[in-house]
Amino acid sequence: MRISEPTKINPELIAKLLVVWEDSVRATHLFLTDEAIQNIKKDVPEAIAGVQHLIVMVNEAGDPIGFMGINQQILEMLFISDQYRGKGFGKQLVEYGMKTYSVNQLGVNEQNPLARGFYEHMGFVVYQRYEQGNHYPILYMHKAGEPPIK
Repeated sequence: MRISEPTKINPELIAKLLVVWEDSVRATHLFLTDEAIQNIKKDVPEAIAGVQHLIVMVNEAGDPIGFMGINQQILEMLFISDQYRGKGFGKQLVEYGMKTYSVNQLGVNEQNPLARGFYEHMGFVVYQRYEQGNHYPILYMHKAGEPPIK
């Protein structure tokens, strides 16, 4: 496995990342209905294309197995294909983001306790809860010992 930063985000790459996204979400976001996943999925390509830094973990064949998106020092998204979860690839990506882009802030769904625990293990702490007008509150986290970005 290796980490890459694509220089061009083309429709083929977005399609592959969308598969990773959906596989990850179905395995980890058990609070979402199929309808909700399909509705969110419509916006994912634009979200992927809109991040400042897209970092992709690829397998030996060059196929994406996970990815993250970073804007400034904020981790905007992190998704790992279900079959690769729990094998350290998410940790490698987050460590890369912290080292390369000084990532020190992120948001995580409150109903995703495994993700929250992962980020806490990586040294992040909750500083704010935001309901965003729906049933999926976001917990904003920052790197312990560093102030959140305003």
